[in-house]
Amino acid sequence: MAVSGRILLITFLSTLLVTSSIAHDKKEDDDGDDNKVVKNVNQGVTYDGRSLIVNGKRQLLFSGSIHYPRSTPDAWPDLLTKAKQGGLNVIQTYVFWNCHEPVQGQFNFEGEYDLVKFIKMIGEHKMYATLRVGPFIQAEWNHGGLPYWLREVSNITFRTNNEPFKYHMKKFVTMIIDKMKEEKLFASQGGPIILSQIENEYNTIQLAFKEQGDKYVQWAGKMAVGLDTGVPWMMCKQRDAPDPIINACNGRHCGDTFTGPNKPNKPHLWTENWTAQYRVFGDPPSQRSAEDLAYSVARFFSKNGTLVNYYMYHGGTNFGRTSAAFTTTRYYDEAPLDEYGLPRDPKWSHLQDLHKALNLCRKALLWGSPVLQKLGPDQEVRIWEQPGTSNCVAFLANNDTKKAQTIRFRGQEYGLPARSISILPDCKTVVYNTQMITAQHNSRNFVRSAIANKNFNWQMYKDIPPTQFGSKSKVPLELYELTKDTSDYAWYSTSINLDRRDLPMKKDIFPVLRVASLGHGLHAIVNGEYIGTTHGSKVEKSFVFQKPVKFQAGTNQITLLGYLVGLPDSGAYMEHRYAGPRSITILGLNTGTLDLSVNGWGHKVGLDGEKKQIYTEKGSKQVEWTKPGGGEALRWYKGYFDAPEGDDPVAIRMIGMGKGMVWINGKGIGRYWMSYLSPLLQPTQSEYQIPRSYLKPTQNLIVIFEEEQGDPKDVEILVVDRDTICSYVTEYHPPSVRLFETRGGKLRAKTNDLKPIAELTCPNKKQIVAVEFASFGDPFGACGSFSVGNCTSPVSKQVAEKFCLGKTSCRIPLDTVLFDNQNDACPDMKKALAVQVKCAQKP
Repeated sequence: MAVSGRILLITFLSTLLVTSSIAHDKKEDDDGDDNKVVKNVNQGVTYDGRSLIVNGKRQLLFSGSIHYPRSTPDAWPDLLTKAKQGGLNVIQTYVFWNCHEPVQGQFNFEGEYDLVKFIKMIGEHKMYATLRVGPFIQAEWNHGGLPYWLREVSNITFRTNNEPFKYHMKKFVTMIIDKMKEEKLFASQGGPIILSQIENEYNTIQLAFKEQGDKYVQWAGKMAVGLDTGVPWMMCKQRDAPDPIINACNGRHCGDTFTGPNKPNKPHLWTENWTAQYRVFGDPPSQRSAEDLAYSVARFFSKNGTLVNYYMYHGGTNFGRTSAAFTTTRYYDEAPLDEYGLPRDPKWSHLQDLHKALNLCRKALLWGSPVLQKLGPDQEVRIWEQPGTSNCVAFLANNDTKKAQTIRFRGQEYGLPARSISILPDCKTVVYNTQMITAQHNSRNFVRSAIANKNFNWQMYKDIPPTQFGSKSKVPLELYELTKDTSDYAWYSTSINLDRRDLPMKKDIFPVLRVASLGHGLHAIVNGEYIGTTHGSKVEKSFVFQKPVKFQAGTNQITLLGYLVGLPDSGAYMEHRYAGPRSITILGLNTGTLDLSVNGWGHKVGLDGEKKQIYTEKGSKQVEWTKPGGGEALRWYKGYFDAPEGDDPVAIRMIGMGKGMVWINGKGIGRYWMSYLSPLLQPTQSEYQIPRSYLKPTQNLIVIFEEEQGDPKDVEILVVDRDTICSYVTEYHPPSVRLFETRGGKLRAKTNDLKPIAELTCPNKKQIVAVEFASFGDPFGACGSFSVGNCTSPVSKQVAEKFCLGKTSCRIPLDTVLFDNQNDACPDMKKALAVQVKCAQKP
C-alpha cells in the first residue's frame, strides 16, 4: 500500500521527540500488574464487566487455538513454546467427542487424543487453557465432533430440546469435566483451565428449532454451571446465553461487529478471531494479512476487550479421515504457526509485537476509564486513564480505508496510514502501528530430499470390485448410514439383461448410464470395465454422472463405488443429511429409458485393501503386488523410502496423482485430491505433511490408494523450512516496540538510538549464508519475490553482507551514509530498505 511519506515521517519524528527525554534503565521490566483484586492464590476465576479475574488478578489474555488431534504429541511442546514466545498466555482447544468415544461406551484418550496430557503440558508451559467442551464443535471436523453412533440413537434430534440428545450430551460433558477435576486441571484446583465453553455458535441454527431451541440453550447452560468447575462458562455467538454464562464473539472484526455482553457485569471476550479461512477442495488460496489481523485486535482492546483468541494459531493437519465434508487435509495453514508448526512471519512476529505493545498498556486498560474523542470523519482517539495515577494509554485510529491522515493529539502531530491504529502506552509515544511492520518476514521452502527419493520401487495392487454383497435392497442404500463412518467407500451393484434389440443398431451410438447422486462422488464400472468418475462440491454436494457405455446383449453387471469426503459439520438437523446414488437410469436404448433405481441392489462397505489393511507391513503381505502398469484407476501402490536428511518437517508432494489417501508405516496422513482444481487451475493442496514421529530411519512403508488414473512415478518427499527471511522497513517507520519497557509505571526506551533498523534472525540457531536481495531506495514486492524499484543504492547488497553474513542474527541501520549518500540517485525521497537472506545450518 502506498503511504504518504510526509505523514509517516511525522509519526517517526514525533516518536523521537517524545522518547528523547525517556531515561534508559537496565533494571528488569516491571510490566506486571500490581493491582490485585484478592490475594488468595487458588481463588479460581471470576469476572466483572471489565475482565476475567484469575486467582485474584486481572490480566490481558492473548489466546490461540491449538487442537491436540491436529498434531502429534511429540510436536506439542514446540507448538506451545512458540505460542508463548509469540506473546500468548492462553491456549484454547475443543474436545473431540468422536475421537474419544468412536464406539458407544468405548473410550480413547491415548496418543494424539490424550487430552489430559495436552492440558497438563499447557500448564507446564506456564499458560492458561480454555476448554471448549461443546460437545458439538463444528471446527471443520468430521461430523462436527459428534460420533456417528449418535445418529442411530432412537428418536434423536441433535442440538435441541430432545431428551435422547440431552441425555448423551450430558453424559459425555460430565465425563470430561470429571476427568479434568480428577486431574485437578481447573484453575480453582490450581490447574491451567480458566474458562470452559458449552455448545458452539448455536444462534446460527436456533431459529430452526423455535421454542425448543430456546429451551435447549437454557438447559445446556444450567447443566454446565451445575457441574461446579470453579471457572466461568461461555457460549460463543449466543446473544441469549443464560446467566452466569458469558456470551462471546466470533468473527474477523469483533471490535466493530460485537454488540457486547448481554449483561453489564460480563467481560468482552473474543473466542474466534479468524486468522485466515479454512479451505475446501476446489478453493483458491485463502489469505488474511498480518496488518488486518493486528488492526482488529488493537481495535477490540481499545473498545473494552480483554481476551482475544486466534482461531487458529496453529491449524495443523486433518489426519486420516478426520476432516469434514470436502475440507482439505491441511487446516488453517495461513495461521501464525503454519501447518508444520513453523512461524509464518510477519503474521507471527507482527502479532508478537502487538502483544508486547498492549502489555505496555496493561494497567491503564485494566484499571482505567475510557474516553472517546472524534478527530475527523474517520479518525478518532480512544484514551484509557487510571484515576489518581499517571497511567494513560491512547489508541489513535484512522479508519479511512484509502487515505493516510495526519491527526493532532495533545499538541503533537501523528501520521497514520490508511486503516491503521497507533498505540501510545503513555499517551505520547508511538510504539506500534498496525499497518507498519517492523518485525521480520519469511518465505516457506519445499526442498526435494536427496535421501528419501532415491528409489521407491513402486508396486501395484488392483482393488477388485466385490462379487459377493452382504446387504441387498430394492433401492440403493443411503451412503452415510451404509458406511457408518467406517470407510469413505461403499460398493453398489446390480445386473440387467438386455436383448440385442434393446441396443442401438448404429456402431457410433451408445446408451448412456446416468446416476443422480446426493454426494459426494462415485466411480462407475460396467462389465468389469472402468467407465469414469465425477463428484459434487462443498457448495453443491449433489451431482449427475453421465457416460456412454458399451452394453452387451445378455447380462450386464453395473457396479458403482460411491464415496464420501467427510461427514457434514454444521447446520440444523445434521442427523437427517443424506448422500449416495438415488436415481440410476440407462438412456438411449431402443426400448426407451430404463430405470434401474428399484432394480434391486447389493451393497458392500469398504475396499478390499482396507479390510486387509494392506497399508500396514503385515497387511501388505496378504496380497500379491505387481509392477505398476501406469494410469489405472482404483489401484493401490506401495513403496519404501528412507527418512529425509536433517530434522526439518517433512511433506509429500503428490505430483501426477488424482484422488485418494496416503499411509506412512500404517498411519493415515489424510486425503489428497490433486485433480480437483481451483479457479486458478491449480490443486487446492499439493503437499501433505508427514510427521517425523511417523518415520523410521530407513525402510518407511508408503501406501497410496489412487481412485483415479494417477501414476506415482513423480511423487516426491520434501523437507520444509522457512530459512528465507526478510526485512522491509522505511525511514519513516516508528521504532520497534521491542525497544521499549516500563519502569515504575513509566514508559522507557531501552536504547538512545530509536532510528528505524532492519532486523533479521535465523530460525533454530542457523546462520546467514547468503544475501539474496538487498535494495535501499524504493523496492517493492514481498519476501521471496522482492524487486528493485526506480531508485536503489548500488552498494545495498555489500552493506547487507557486511552486517549479516555468517551471523545468526543481524541489524542493519537505515543510515544514508552507509549506502553511499554521495551517489544518491533520489536524494529527496525517503528510502526503504528491503533485505532477503538465506539461513542454513553451520557447516
